[in-house]
Amino acid sequence: MESIEDTRISQNNLILQTSGIKNNYDSTVPSRLERLLRERELRKSSRSQYANEGIRDGYRDSDVFGNGIELCLPDGDKRTREGELIEGLVAASLSNGFERQDGRSQKQRLLVVANRLPVSAVRKGDDSWALDVSVGGLVSALLGVNEFEANWIGWAGVNVTDEIGQRSLTEALAEKRCIPVFLDQEIVHQYYNGYCNNILWPLFHYLPLPQEDRLATTRSFQSQFAAYKEANQLFADVVNEHYQEGDVVWCHDYHLMFLPKCLKDYNSKMKVGWFLHTPFPSSEIHRTLPSRSELLRAVLAADLVGFHTYDYARHFVSACTRILGLEGTPEGVEDQGKLTRVAAFPIGIDSDRFIRALELPPVKCRIKELQDRFAGRKVMLGVDRLDMIKGIPQKILAFEKFLEENPDWHDKVVLLQIAVPTRTDVPEYQKLTCQVHEIVGRINGRFGTLTAVPIHHLDRSLDFYALCALYAVTDVALVTSLRDGMNLVSYEFVACQASKKGVLILSEFAGAAQSLGAGAILVNPWNITELASSISYALTMSAHEREKRHHHNFLHVTTHTSQEWAETFVSELNDTIVEAQLRTRQIPPQFPSEVAIERYSRSNNRLLILGFNATLTEPVDPQGRRIDQLKEMELKLHPDLKEPLKKLCNDPKTTVVVLSGSDRNVLDENFGEYKMWLAAEHGMFLRRTEGNWMTTMPENLSMDWVDSVKHVFEYFTERTPRSHFELRETSLVWNYKYTDIEFGKLQSKDLLQHLWTGPISNASVDVVQGSRSVEVRAVGVTKGAAIDRILGEIVHNNDVKTPIDYVLCIGHFLPKDEDIYSFFEPELSKVPHGQAATTRNKIANHLNRNTSNHSAGKSGNRAVSYRGSQQASTLDKKAGSNGNGNWWSMMRDRMTVHEGSSVLDLKADNYFSCAVGRNCSIARYLLGSSADVVTLLKDLAYNSSCRAVSSYK
Repeated sequence: MESIEDTRISQNNLILQTSGIKNNYDSTVPSRLERLLRERELRKSSRSQYANEGIRDGYRDSDVFGNGIELCLPDGDKRTREGELIEGLVAASLSNGFERQDGRSQKQRLLVVANRLPVSAVRKGDDSWALDVSVGGLVSALLGVNEFEANWIGWAGVNVTDEIGQRSLTEALAEKRCIPVFLDQEIVHQYYNGYCNNILWPLFHYLPLPQEDRLATTRSFQSQFAAYKEANQLFADVVNEHYQEGDVVWCHDYHLMFLPKCLKDYNSKMKVGWFLHTPFPSSEIHRTLPSRSELLRAVLAADLVGFHTYDYARHFVSACTRILGLEGTPEGVEDQGKLTRVAAFPIGIDSDRFIRALELPPVKCRIKELQDRFAGRKVMLGVDRLDMIKGIPQKILAFEKFLEENPDWHDKVVLLQIAVPTRTDVPEYQKLTCQVHEIVGRINGRFGTLTAVPIHHLDRSLDFYALCALYAVTDVALVTSLRDGMNLVSYEFVACQASKKGVLILSEFAGAAQSLGAGAILVNPWNITELASSISYALTMSAHEREKRHHHNFLHVTTHTSQEWAETFVSELNDTIVEAQLRTRQIPPQFPSEVAIERYSRSNNRLLILGFNATLTEPVDPQGRRIDQLKEMELKLHPDLKEPLKKLCNDPKTTVVVLSGSDRNVLDENFGEYKMWLAAEHGMFLRRTEGNWMTTMPENLSMDWVDSVKHVFEYFTERTPRSHFELRETSLVWNYKYTDIEFGKLQSKDLLQHLWTGPISNASVDVVQGSRSVEVRAVGVTKGAAIDRILGEIVHNNDVKTPIDYVLCIGHFLPKDEDIYSFFEPELSKVPHGQAATTRNKIANHLNRNTSNHSAGKSGNRAVSYRGSQQASTLDKKAGSNGNGNWWSMMRDRMTVHEGSSVLDLKADNYFSCAVGRNCSIARYLLGSSADVVTLLKDLAYNSSCRAVSSYK
């Protein structure tokens, strides 16, 4: 999407009026970058103010670390954690908050919607509950963010079916600013265990299912997907119940991909953001999912879509482009003028929390114990969930290879591997556990001694103090994820290494590699040899290099914190709403069907100008798969339009014109049986269906360029699979709609370069670029110019008996051809592409000017030529014989005296210009698709029939 020009905004003096946001800007709207920079400065000053006022009460130790692993706390510490963590999460204020009536600044409310609440509930009685903090990576990231008034919405992890239990649990959670979503066991099984964990999670992490499991999954896929949508709707119902105007709704992760659509269906003005905490796979992986299109469109309902890295954002945009056929832009994904912003927001940690923890006596004590325990040995550390994507077997095998190749290190290095069990009831995870234990046992048996073993493996989590101490004494951290959304273990390790300055070995497949890659040693965990060499290099690295690498990573970790991540996302979401409002002001409103039909019924002479392709044609595949190329290439009139169109054409007070870029044969095949005017190839060929085709092409128009352009189009058609070109009599069109979208764009750029530097460098032609097409046509050929010639023919053939007092112009036209909309409307005369101003007296200008002689068509049709005074005399005679002599006489007199006179008697309220399926248009109104055109023309035809019956009676 191109950014809105500042000069255009300044001229309009648009003032930001976003709900819930106080406007601190001048009446001239600043650019998006200016707004975000100012917002950033406001956040910084606001944070300083809160610190000075004591609103932020310091950094609390908690029982979480950012990799999403629950940690055990000493009993004496648990009493304060439960309340403090949630209160720290929900204490809130947005720096650009709005003012209340009493003048005090009010915090912006943030509704955080995730699959699980940050607390687990255990029932103690009919109406009593014990709440235990069970915090994952998301809450750890939001911990300490004091810029919003936040409420957390999610599932409490228990099945509560009775009303008393639901009410009492809701009241208990309310004290912690948590709102429960109640899901029954069947939905949880199908939605969470089924679709989320067995379908989406493996797919997003590039894990293929075994064939037998895939077949079994296929049989239950529909029920799981139905449960997934039902669960998302239940979440949406709870959000809608608690939503207040101005709230920001922040949806999280793959569990809630349908939630943005559900929320927008409820309230289109709701501010909705969606963030994915896992990788998003390439389009080639995502397209294998049966529900691929539905999920993408549901996510696109959000205003802002966030990912950890640019790679994931790029994959998402590519999937929308390749699967849905939408337009990917630098800003995001555009669909019919509606832009969904897509951006990368790398998550961070509360680094100060780890740095301050190192000064606590319990942590210092544990550091001393570990130093004594591993004195004289280098310490390597791995902290992971025991999961297939974490690459634990690869890490241990690489360590084994290092020991094989470096016997001098056998008693000088130790690997501490913390593997927190997860999903222990799943066979694949049980198999992985056995595999890891087997490898560890083999290595320890091979390289261990009576007093020491090379690998210490723990199948459990550690408390926060023990973890910080372990980070602090580590010399080399190993993060070998096979595929990871971010992996904050690497951030936590860096935060605890101020004195040690250890080395980080990081998988290039972890999202953190995008942020810490410069200071870390990046590895491919599948390459065991490379990983073993990296271990050797890290252990022998010089102190100077270690310090340089650590400094780079430490600076990033301490500046790109979790607080900054959350504040930036919400700030961008707020600004996305502002940008959308500015864009919306440029989008015409929906077509007022009732008003248009009522004015139609009261008019005396109507002119209907209709486009053909994507306006009157059969609908394409509703799923947007674009597979049946042959069927779509054969343009056919929508079957539901045959009867309505016939009624409109038979109405004596209605003149119907079909104006298309297609050639004459296509229009003949579709409209030969109707009484109407046809204009082929943008008006270069005209005819009434009762008559013959005639050409409006000037005699001196050179077409020498056609053959050379044709050769270029043939060449690129051969080079670009599924592309095709159309050779018309006055133009050529190369279409790449059905090709691979990205490849098609590259080929079109190459084609244009060939044209501009070769065949058309000195030719009088226009190159018109469509959404996925390139057309070469003679200079000045547009639909706006064509309507001039068409109406001239209508007048010449005496088809107009009374002044035209109603015009309806509908079509899916390219921007270059949109001058047709401004033809009858002087206030829109400044149209794109340098088209000259056009007014309502266009017809009189046509009749009065000396036009070029029009040569006969190839079929031997008559030539048409006009001269103003002769034409007026002819019209006067013809009009007199039809009983309209007075009007035609006045028109003739006005033409000879005032050149700007017109055969139109058209008031602004009786002119309806409408773009079909294109929101970026200078037309007055919009219609969504050809289906809406069908409905409109049916209503007009019904009105015509009723009036005809009434007149007959």
